[in-house]
Amino acid sequence: MAKMTMVQALNLALRQEMEKDDSVVVLGEDVGVDGGVFRVTDGLINQFGDQRVLDTPLAESGIVGMSIGMAAYGLKPVCEIQFSGFAYQNFHQIENHAARLRWRSQDRYHVPMVLRAPYGGGVRALEHHSESREAYWAHTPGLKMVIPSGPRNARGLLVSAIRDPDPVIFYEPKALYRAFREDVPEEEEIMAIGEPRCVRQGSDLTMISYGAMMRPTLEAAVELKEKDGVEAEVIDLLTISPLNEKILVESVKKTGRAVVIHEAPRSFGPGAEIVSRLMEKAFYYLEAPIERVTGYDIIIPLFSREKAYLPSVQRIIRSARKVLAA
Repeated sequence: MAKMTMVQALNLALRQEMEKDDSVVVLGEDVGVDGGVFRVTDGLINQFGDQRVLDTPLAESGIVGMSIGMAAYGLKPVCEIQFSGFAYQNFHQIENHAARLRWRSQDRYHVPMVLRAPYGGGVRALEHHSESREAYWAHTPGLKMVIPSGPRNARGLLVSAIRDPDPVIFYEPKALYRAFREDVPEEEEIMAIGEPRCVRQGSDLTMISYGAMMRPTLEAAVELKEKDGVEAEVIDLLTISPLNEKILVESVKKTGRAVVIHEAPRSFGPGAEIVSRLMEKAFYYLEAPIERVTGYDIIIPLFSREKAYLPSVQRIIRSARKVLAA
């Protein structure tokens, strides 16, 4: 297997799906000639031509509106929004049309489209480039909300998203685009949407996270083992909506303690929903209140304060120790 970055793994998924299925098209700002702002679509226009890899005007609402029309009439568009913070321009297209068309048409029309968008902080970017607003999409009925955490699961999840009959919002943690490499098989590999994975076994504490926060979460788990002798179990959500709580509940029933980590703002964030479900399904197994380690309820700061905003290894460890001491 080849060692790939997340950018390379996503490119592989797009290329192979376009080879297998002529209905798959890619569109967005600079996705063709320039290969995308992060080069995820690099080389696709050379292989598939400008009828399947479309450079669009700078108009997010138009990009998504075209994608919805393409999907309703039998294509499988994969549209790119250059940064997730630019997606507010197309919110009405997603909420009013993409998410509702199957319901509105009584199942006559489906919208098999994927909206890809780099999200999150950690790259010293400007305003509207570092948001983590997955709760908007997860709260919208009719959408699926997927966030990979590494090259291999990014490839497998993107393949599943392209093949899904319904619209999928696919957030890509840009801080991880080239942060590390993983073995990614050349042959087809699919990961089911809606299935979290336990990526580290443990018995003392459950740590739940996703996307870019998986790396500091795993680092915190290792440090807790080395310094405190604590065996933390780590679960990667991978899909925010639909949220499958089964593995989360089973883990907390085993460990009795939990910490939830994400970089989105704290109030009304994904962590709040996770905590609520654990309270409903595993309350009598809990031995301490559940802790959340999150971003703050502010607009993410510019680079001079960005590091203080994002959950760090030490913030995660402090919350874990608080839960363990209760």
